[in-house]
Amino acid sequence: MQDEPTPVELTKSVADFLRNDITPLISGHQAFKLRVAINILDLVTRQLTGEEGSDAKEVERLRALLGIDGSVSELNRALAERIAKGEVDLATPGLAEHLWATTMDKLAVDQPNYASYKRELSRDA
Repeated sequence: MQDEPTPVELTKSVADFLRNDITPLISGHQAFKLRVAINILDLVTRQLTGEEGSDAKEVERLRALLGIDGSVSELNRALAERIAKGEVDLATPGLAEHLWATTMDKLAVDQPNYASYKRELSRDA
């Protein structure tokens, strides 16, 4: 793997170039498609920046909740199976808190400007 530039720096640079240099030159449906592409690059940048930390926190919560070890996908599969079987529900200590924290972590990457997400962040502050 290359040291510099990092994947975050690369995706951010491309998004900034498109946003600042190309967007003013394009209009109509092509401008819409360009904004979609820029949003995708911004999303990938946020994923690269925050996913490792949020995945680690999610795994930690899932391990505590389920009492087993595994990857984030394995643990989520196990949680879904337990919910489907009725072994775990919202009355299970820690489940609601885990689901809320996971949702907030995912919104931070996917929709950081979502009004309800921002409102919830301000409540926690």
